[in-house]
Amino acid sequence: MFEDHNQAIADVFQKNGQVTQVQLDELQQTAQQTGKSLADCLIDSGTADRPALLKAVADYLQFEFLPQVPSALDELATKTIKSQVARMYGVVPFRMDDTSITVLAKDPFNSRVVDDLTFSLNKDIKIVVIDPDVIDGLMTATYGEEDSSIDALLAEIKGSKVGADSDADLEAKDLENLANETPIIRFVNLIMQQAIRDKASDIHFEPFEDQFRIRYRIDGALYEMAPPPKSLAIPVISRIKVLSNLNIAERRIPQDGRIKMTIAGRPVDLRVSTLPTQFGESVVLRVLDKSVVNLDLAKLSMPDDVLVSIRHLVNLPNGIFIVTGPTGSGKTTTLYSALREVNTIDIKILTAEDPVEYEIDGIMQVAVNHQVGLDFAKALRSFLRQDPDKIMVGEIRDLETAQIAVQASLTGHVVLATLHTNDAPGAITRMIDMGLEPFLISASLEGILGQRLVRRICKTCKTAYEPDHEMINLLGADPLQIADRQFYYGKGCPECSQTGYRGRQGLFELMVVTDAQRELITKKAPTLVLKQKAIEQGMRTLRDDGMRAIFDGLTTVEEVLKYT
Repeated sequence: MFEDHNQAIADVFQKNGQVTQVQLDELQQTAQQTGKSLADCLIDSGTADRPALLKAVADYLQFEFLPQVPSALDELATKTIKSQVARMYGVVPFRMDDTSITVLAKDPFNSRVVDDLTFSLNKDIKIVVIDPDVIDGLMTATYGEEDSSIDALLAEIKGSKVGADSDADLEAKDLENLANETPIIRFVNLIMQQAIRDKASDIHFEPFEDQFRIRYRIDGALYEMAPPPKSLAIPVISRIKVLSNLNIAERRIPQDGRIKMTIAGRPVDLRVSTLPTQFGESVVLRVLDKSVVNLDLAKLSMPDDVLVSIRHLVNLPNGIFIVTGPTGSGKTTTLYSALREVNTIDIKILTAEDPVEYEIDGIMQVAVNHQVGLDFAKALRSFLRQDPDKIMVGEIRDLETAQIAVQASLTGHVVLATLHTNDAPGAITRMIDMGLEPFLISASLEGILGQRLVRRICKTCKTAYEPDHEMINLLGADPLQIADRQFYYGKGCPECSQTGYRGRQGLFELMVVTDAQRELITKKAPTLVLKQKAIEQGMRTLRDDGMRAIFDGLTTVEEVLKYT
């Protein structure tokens, strides 16, 4: 229950004083270990029963609480809110008067439900808290079974001849009409709902000469859904461009946009990127679902010593802390989590990002805009006149950005940034290659975190096995080290869609810059020498941390070999 709102539930129980901080810390740890929500852990531990928890949530949000399922709903209210809208926002209409509609909400914490429905229905929306488990049953009783599976909808679309075979002669108005056809709207909504349900990070729409492919990226791997007819490519892509306020008639240049919507009662942000290709526009949606990403440093499954060191680095009075790794390795999530650690009323934090992925209260976030000349370097230069304490730079891409970051750190600011390199020591060589003076790097750099994301073994079908010698040799593991160790893999089950994996796990290598390393940096020592010195001084490499994850039964040998 309330899986996406552990922090809000913690706030509810802290505010009403029903649990001590020690109890709450223990329950949050249990939630992290078991994968259950904090609400369920509170109920399981006997700290609160289900009605008491729901009543506490209602009091905290200042909403009405309904302890029992209502015997009847206002018929006029159910006619006012259509089935599709009710399912999208996860609400069931309860009662209605001249100025307002009261709804039972699956997710009472989602403020967008009130904002969106108030705007679209032109009435005040009041929320009633009820057990979220009864909402689906009430929805079916009120509106009937949801008849729109993707296959059923595709069959309906084929029968209705919706679509377009070529966009050569289509005007902007024709494209807009195609995009606003009801089956297309429902089809795009269903694809997005499916992606959110499966916790996909990206949705790819790819037109080819004789097919239209739609793929989801889940836990770093791409999975293809049953391909829809090629004739749907133009209306579906047009629909996405309409939702993200892009120029629907412009099909010759790449465009970037954003969609903010509620899907299955949850607020979701989608970052949109279009790319003209030989057979039409390819579109990728990056799903920015706050409920899936946990922006808490303690919840990123880091080893304790790495966690302590990172907390120390971000609390220093000045210096540069770099997070490095390939695209999609969780660098931004780590930096956001580090910033949240120091996001207090007495600290001014500024970020320059491309684009802003997650909005964090209390932090001034700037989206760089290359079209108007606002790049990282220009944003950084302006930051220094805004009296910040901590600065985050989305990425150090060029010499100018690197020089201003160093200047900022030497004038009493902590600078957090990302860089694309293969490992932590490689970041130093990369900055020297950019043209930055070694003595400046030596004077300003405090620490570098290299990281990767590997798929986590599904807890439901986790099975012990004996790996073959070839795998062990590839790992480069010490035979004595693995003598009594258990190895695991996922057999495949309905929970993980037969993949054997569910969720992801971070691998980390932290290089804290010491005096010995500063000396090597000043002498322009090669990466290998820097790495060797860091290992001598206690750094665990990504491969070593991968071994930790294997021995803890979190991931497989194959995943560690693939990413380290």
